[in-house]
Amino acid sequence: MDMTLRDFQSALASSSPTPGGGTAAAVALGQAASLTVMVCDLTLGNEKWADGWAVAEAAQTVAIPLLNRAGELAQADSDAFDGVMGSFKLPKSTDAEKTERRDAIRKATLVAAEIPYETARSALALMKHLPELAKRGNGNAVSDVGVAGLLASAAAKGAVFNVEINLGSLPKELGSELRSDLLTLKNEVKVISREIMQAVRDRLEE
Repeated sequence: MDMTLRDFQSALASSSPTPGGGTAAAVALGQAASLTVMVCDLTLGNEKWADGWAVAEAAQTVAIPLLNRAGELAQADSDAFDGVMGSFKLPKSTDAEKTERRDAIRKATLVAAEIPYETARSALALMKHLPELAKRGNGNAVSDVGVAGLLASAAAKGAVFNVEINLGSLPKELGSELRSDLLTLKNEVKVISREIMQAVRDRLEE
């Protein structure tokens, strides 16, 4: 979060495995939250958009905490993958070392799945407020709601990819709760993403 945008883009473009897609997804979530807060601020206190005040206040309760949490998730995602890479470097000369290394890899990989899962869940929580914000918030900023929706959707779907790739390398008994929740999460994101886009288009055509 202390990097310049140019430095962050350069880090993403480098051959280093971190930061990667999971970190980029979390950063996108932070941008979505920031745009949401902006639209809420442009709505609240303006009598013209009084019908949207309650919606804006509700959206802020989710968006404002994400301004910081998204950055933490971005860093945590990179740290988690570094942890996986580090566990692969553990010694494996003896059976005991091999077992310890295997367990360390699995533990680190599960963490690397849990971090983007939180990113996806957080993005979904934000997205749930955006259809009504598009309908009732400041009409001059409805395009910003649309961009927030696209970024949050990208954050959620991108994070899910990272959950899936990490779970895929684990035994079925590990990450069972994540596996069972993932299908529902993906379906919810798909449905709400469409609702946001439709609400934005409808408002633009008024």
